[in-house]
Amino acid sequence: MAGSVLIGIDLGTTVLKVCAFDASTGSLLAQAARRLPVLACAEGGREQRTGALDRAFRETVSEVQSLLGNRWKQTEGIGLAAQGGSTIIAARATGKPLTPMILWNDGRSLRYAQRLAENAPAGLWRKTVLRDYPPSGLGRFLWMKETRPELFRDEHIHIGAGEYLYFQLTGAWRQDAGNAIQIGSYHAGKKRLDATLLERVGVPLSFVAPLRRGHETSLLCKRGAKRLGLPEGVPVAGPYIDQEAGYLSTPGGLEKPLQCSLGTAWVGNFTLPDDTTGFSPIQLPLPSPVGEGRLVVQPLLTGNPSWDWGLEQFTGLDRAAALGEAEGIFKKKLWPPAGLICLPWFTQIDPFNGRTYGGGVFTGMNDRTGGDDLLRAVAAGMACELARMFRAVREAGDIGAVALGGGASKGFYFRRMIAGLFAPLPVFWQVDQDLAAARGSVYAFHPAA
Repeated sequence: MAGSVLIGIDLGTTVLKVCAFDASTGSLLAQAARRLPVLACAEGGREQRTGALDRAFRETVSEVQSLLGNRWKQTEGIGLAAQGGSTIIAARATGKPLTPMILWNDGRSLRYAQRLAENAPAGLWRKTVLRDYPPSGLGRFLWMKETRPELFRDEHIHIGAGEYLYFQLTGAWRQDAGNAIQIGSYHAGKKRLDATLLERVGVPLSFVAPLRRGHETSLLCKRGAKRLGLPEGVPVAGPYIDQEAGYLSTPGGLEKPLQCSLGTAWVGNFTLPDDTTGFSPIQLPLPSPVGEGRLVVQPLLTGNPSWDWGLEQFTGLDRAAALGEAEGIFKKKLWPPAGLICLPWFTQIDPFNGRTYGGGVFTGMNDRTGGDDLLRAVAAGMACELARMFRAVREAGDIGAVALGGGASKGFYFRRMIAGLFAPLPVFWQVDQDLAAARGSVYAFHPAA
């Protein structure tokens, strides 16, 4: 594939990225990104308009085309990664969306999911999705069947972000296991689509897309070729869940990596053999994309909303200025004073009062505690939460190195704290830390890239 180009697409929750990589060296040739506006609705609703997504895709593709010039025509493979667990109801034949995209973190169906949890047979979730809680998509199905029952027809299909864009490019319906497990159509124990959970909400398995098999590709269709300015027949890989693609950006260079995405949600991704014992209540266990075993997508009880809160509260500046201020604060001293502790569970249910939202806690403050040390405590709490979550797999020898990506990894203080907490394991920083999912999405064509 000397001289050829691979295009990686990362359709995230808030940003769409399109990247071009040299297929022989893996070097980044060009990139473009657009923010995706999120509409906040009543009762915790989170939506995106597919029209805004389409516009962002046109603009990013056009920008990368301009940057590449004639090399754009050398594209020999396209990969697509996307945030999983969202909902669009579309026309099966044409892909035309009939609803906005309801995001994975939409809160309007939480009470329906709680109802499912309370009425389920003992052990159902551990048996099917290998976790303690029902997939959020099942609650969303119940909510939508109550509010929009006319959508549930044979000529319609439930899709997520990755399936929507993949169909636009290839004319083929396909979903990844990461999306499927979040909507309740995937049996993690059996590693295949399964009707067991969907039947509990009265939805047939035929209402969702077929499952992607390994790294199979489909060909760029006439409509997709026109959108990209490329000939029909270019292979398109995916869709991958963004965390799966992020993991695929690391294994070529590291043995048994723990790939950490320090973004909106902090997530660690690693592989385990199928017969591994152990359990996590909020994991997403998927088929390993690099051989036998499972890929464990493990969310943390913290993420960048906690960090953004700390920056705002303890610097009083806008985000760009606050990040610069934080650099100076941590250069003076990295860690908070002994005994000053922050539990950074800001976006979770309060563990001390289950009826309220927000589980952040500070302890060890005194009359000499200032804002700088409180900011250090937030960062230290987040780094310690990362180390706590993966202590078991580290002590078992299941991870051999750590690779840091995502927006928060740009902070030298997070990198130094995490390196110290994981020592003596080597800790690496992905140079194109914001592009891990786009890079991993082209793994099918050239893993070393």
